[in-house]
Amino acid sequence: MGVGKSTVGRLLAQRLGVGYRDTDDDIVAARGRTIAEIFLDEGEEAFRALERRAVRAALAGHAGVLALGGGAVLDAGTRALLAGQRVVYLSMGVEEAVRRTGLNAARPLLAVNPRKQWRELMEARRHLYEEVATTVVATDGRTPEEVTQAVLDAVELKES
Repeated sequence: MGVGKSTVGRLLAQRLGVGYRDTDDDIVAARGRTIAEIFLDEGEEAFRALERRAVRAALAGHAGVLALGGGAVLDAGTRALLAGQRVVYLSMGVEEAVRRTGLNAARPLLAVNPRKQWRELMEARRHLYEEVATTVVATDGRTPEEVTQAVLDAVELKES
């Protein structure tokens, strides 16, 4: 959350001359409601089911840069689908998260005591991000352009 996946994903797609897609955007477009509204009205389990379907559809039908929501890796089936794909994990520390987002935005999983909850989420998820990642790029203290270049360098991609 707040790591810059959407911004970096768009920049990366632009520099590579490919399309960009975000599964969170796909869910919002399909449901006509924000992620926060889906969480509140339908619950996390229902959202995760939508997310699984969105990731599966995007992996099957999109050849460019694909951004996944932070919880997508919680699903073992999604992790299996990511095997063999080029996956970049954009990492960030809690102090950077606070600086970037204030941890007070409309993020349903951070509603109470956001610093503590962010840390707990990362402790629960970091090993999953690292499991699926072929590359890890730290974003702390970097601009989106610097992160984009670091991704290009790390995965040895050539701009179009």
